[in-house]
Amino acid sequence: MGYIRHVVCAMSGGVDSSVAALLLKRRGYSVTGVFMKNWDSLDETGVCTADKDCEDAYRVCQTLDIPFHQVSYVKEYWHEVFSQLLKEYERGRTPNPDILCNKHIKFNHFHKYAVNTLGADAMATGHYAMTSQEDEEVFQQTHTAPPSSTLFRDRFEIRNPARLYKGADLLKDQTFFLSQIPQDALRQTMFPLAGLTKDFVKKMAAEAGFHHVLKKKESMGICFIGERNFGNFILEYLEPKPGNFVSIEDGTVKGRHKGWFTLTLGQRAKIGGQMGPWFVVDKDIDTGDVFVAPTTNHPALFRDTVRTDRFHWVTFDPPPELVKTQMMECHFRFIHQMPLIPCTVTLNMNGSVWITLSQPVRALTPGQFAVLYKGDECLGSGKIVQLGPSEYTLQRGRERLVAAAQHKEPATPEPAG
Repeated sequence: MGYIRHVVCAMSGGVDSSVAALLLKRRGYSVTGVFMKNWDSLDETGVCTADKDCEDAYRVCQTLDIPFHQVSYVKEYWHEVFSQLLKEYERGRTPNPDILCNKHIKFNHFHKYAVNTLGADAMATGHYAMTSQEDEEVFQQTHTAPPSSTLFRDRFEIRNPARLYKGADLLKDQTFFLSQIPQDALRQTMFPLAGLTKDFVKKMAAEAGFHHVLKKKESMGICFIGERNFGNFILEYLEPKPGNFVSIEDGTVKGRHKGWFTLTLGQRAKIGGQMGPWFVVDKDIDTGDVFVAPTTNHPALFRDTVRTDRFHWVTFDPPPELVKTQMMECHFRFIHQMPLIPCTVTLNMNGSVWITLSQPVRALTPGQFAVLYKGDECLGSGKIVQLGPSEYTLQRGRERLVAAAQHKEPATPEPAG
């Protein structure tokens, strides 16, 4: 009988992780399913589906006849994800909890638990993504005799660094959310759905009898917390800090808000008594003012330059091309599924980068992650900490220069002779 290697699959109770476990079982791996509890529903007044999700994951493991475990990272999630989220909001930024959750929980604590506690050779998730190791022998069941028990892990250590690629279903591609994944975890991670489309995954789930997970709708809320009225939810944790909505054009006060952290750049501002819609274009956390503009495509919303904090490069830190020339051409996005924008990246001495886009982009937002791609490869990401000037600022600057030039006194002619 062939040597069967052990893979721990993160089970969420959803269709994707259920089919991931199914595929691993069919490929001959010894599979263990593990459900992560990361949010304590007892602390919440809202609806929490964690118990139901856990039950659904358990039923899938029973159907597949694989061991099932539950692990709690409630404290870790609070300290390393949610507390950071609150700090970012207080600084006037808009964080991405899904990227932070993958970085700190799934591909750090869970990865270590899978390998060190459960003795797994690799972990797996239901993400739509691919690694450069996906088709290599390291992930294949080809042995006819039991090899050395350390062979599988040794191979991870001696092979080239793993690269992160988009999955086959570009509409579902989740490399954006995996862009902060540590290299050591990526080298020991399998994405069984790499070559599949969502439709095909649903078909497989139906054929396997996973009807209870097929009925569930896609999770769209904050990672592990679920869907909420965000303004009300965040005010459960942060003190209200009311301030003024101020027109970016003439400085007039248009209304009041409950706190800048309930608002993000580009969103429509709910201001009573105004004839038309107004949109958030900037924040001043010192005064509490939130600046608004009267149109959704106002030039104050468009910028073409951002600076990140220290950039996280998935494979090479930093890429050889960037080290050699201090500049690199690639593609950028800061929202999942937004069209990729050509850009130029400049490396700073402290590991942060400046990203200059080929065209101005609407509502670039501090706190969000700038994610870079070259072809199908996700290179990594960095948190946006500074924005370049808006088109509106540049426009006004040009107008002032023109006005200054027009009002310049003509030079006194030199006397002849």
